[in-house]
Amino acid sequence: MRLVAIGVAAGFFSALLGVGGGVLIVPLLILVASFAERNAMATSLAAAFLIALAGSVTYALHGEIKPGAAAIVGLPAAAGAVAGTALQQRLSGRFLSLAFALLLTGVGVRLLV
Repeated sequence: MRLVAIGVAAGFFSALLGVGGGVLIVPLLILVASFAERNAMATSLAAAFLIALAGSVTYALHGEIKPGAAAIVGLPAAAGAVAGTALQQRLSGRFLSLAFALLLTGVGVRLLV
């Protein structure tokens, strides 16, 4: 039931604010569902695909998608995901936890300012 609640929250905030994947799913999987960092990150990426698909179809039905811009952003992002995954496999779990905490802190500060 916890995983369902995490999924609903991630989908809702992803569609509402454009965030939800890693920013919401990873911390919740670690804190609420006791996932290890790598497992949480991998699960988040797999779930992000489904969230993005559902959101994209919904926005497309409302005529809000710019396919050219999506391709220009999405194709390099896919390459970055492959490179990031390769790097992540070489880093320690402790480093990943600290780096992710730093990223979330930076995002939080930026949103407040």
